[in-house]
Amino acid sequence: MFTKIKIIRTATIAMSLDYLLRGQLKYLSQVYEVVTVSGQDEHLVNVAQREGVRTIDLEMQRPISPLRDIISLWRLYRLFRKERPLIVHSITPKAGLLSMIAAKMACVPIRMHTFTGLIFPTRKGLIKNILILMDKLLCKCATNIYPEGQGVKNDLLKYKITSKTLHIIANGNVNGIDLEYFSKKNISANESIKLKSDLGITEKDFVFIFIGRLVGDKGINELVTAFQKTEKEKVVKLVLVGFLEDDIDPLRPETKLQIQSNSNIIAVGHQADVRPYLAISDALVFPSYREGFPNVVMQAGAMELPSIVTDINGCNEIIIEGENGWIIPIKDYNAIYDSMKKMMEDSHLRAYLKNNARPMIVSRYSQEVVWKALLAEYQKLEKNV
Repeated sequence: MFTKIKIIRTATIAMSLDYLLRGQLKYLSQVYEVVTVSGQDEHLVNVAQREGVRTIDLEMQRPISPLRDIISLWRLYRLFRKERPLIVHSITPKAGLLSMIAAKMACVPIRMHTFTGLIFPTRKGLIKNILILMDKLLCKCATNIYPEGQGVKNDLLKYKITSKTLHIIANGNVNGIDLEYFSKKNISANESIKLKSDLGITEKDFVFIFIGRLVGDKGINELVTAFQKTEKEKVVKLVLVGFLEDDIDPLRPETKLQIQSNSNIIAVGHQADVRPYLAISDALVFPSYREGFPNVVMQAGAMELPSIVTDINGCNEIIIEGENGWIIPIKDYNAIYDSMKKMMEDSHLRAYLKNNARPMIVSRYSQEVVWKALLAEYQKLEKNV
């Protein structure tokens, strides 16, 4: 009887497996025995049911937590010794560090990590040095390292995190975009009309949307400040899709007050399906301080939205200045305001950006392209063992 080669995919929290690798695990399981490892919650249940793969509950902490991290490391080591995978492939920072150390200790032949983003470039002082050392240790224990995009690769080289070869899968991004799913044709006119009515949005309103965690690092403080200037001049709404993380990166009190009290700012919380909200919007604003390769910018493009993004990793690869959106400096609310104002006022330019948005995603980031490239990478490494 033919036995499939085993691959273990790890992530710090199961939501990363659920959202970032949607469909990919099922695709890979046609060729390999795929096992996923993360803390048990509804997202890990979703992965098991949707992807048809075995899941293992193993808790890992996102913040630095020495005692708990040592416990997680030991549990990973014992798991890898028991399961004997050919490949361990991690995403997210903490899972990457612990998985690569444990896999090396357990003599796993192929140890892969995908950097979906780097935290240390936006930090200072001692914490920055600690984060750099952690990433260097991760890379030392890994056999193969994959930046999610060119910007992440450049930072890994700039800070001399590793001397190992860095390889980007396909054109970047961990999973590509499901272009059938993220398509305006899936959202009916009646559905959009009802959602607008429910949210208090009129046909005269110009709608900007942000999707992501409502935290400082995502540029929410600057976005809300810029929006307050914008709404004084135009009939405009700002839809915020995402949850607060006050325990990790709280917003300024004045920003939270605006979100709660300003009737033109519509916070709808986390949404499992963001497509209806993209469908009723005119443009995405994504003023994040750091990213690896943001899915939301690709999703917005697939839904035919032009984007205003900051000049950071991933964003400045997906968005081509003046073609499918604009790129602005980070932490600059005036730049956000100017771009939002121009987006509203210049209808001809906005139409040009909109018409380019989906084709530019289709040509570079379709899911099929990414999945086939990753499968080919696994098969190449397998042959070299």
